[in-house]
Amino acid sequence: MEKIILTGDRPTGKLHIGHYVGSLRERVRLQNSGEYAKIFIMIADAQGLTDNFDNPEKIEEA
Repeated sequence: MEKIILTGDRPTGKLHIGHYVGSLRERVRLQNSGEYAKIFIMIADAQGLTDNFDNPEKIEEA
């Protein structure tokens, strides 16, 4: 049986070193490991975040 990863993030602010250390570096490692047949990474609430770019107070309520 092939191994598959499904993971995602809900961006809540500007990218910072915590994102790199806590998430992005590990995902790149998994992607390059050859251990997984497929890796799906989603951005949760992408439409809500982009549609309300000029209204950040709506993003906080979601």
